[in-house]
Amino acid sequence: MLKSMNFKVIFRSIVALAILFVMLYVGMYNTQNIDFFFPIALKSKVTASASLIYFGVFAVGFLAGTILTAGGGKKSSSGSGGSRDK
Repeated sequence: MLKSMNFKVIFRSIVALAILFVMLYVGMYNTQNIDFFFPIALKSKVTASASLIYFGVFAVGFLAGTILTAGGGKKSSSGSGGSRDK
């Protein structure tokens, strides 16, 4: 018997491919150098290719979202050992 494919996994893959396509498209057409200034974290401005700065900002946001979604909190235990209500 074949297992049905998980729609959630397929949807996430399609979304990831769409985001990667946008990253590629932006990188191909924004090759000029720009100034990036973020006074909270950087003391001076950064001058780099627009596509590299776009990718850096995207990567930081993607990693932050992944960390927040994954959680990392410990699971609560009931402390009752093995007794369950049936």
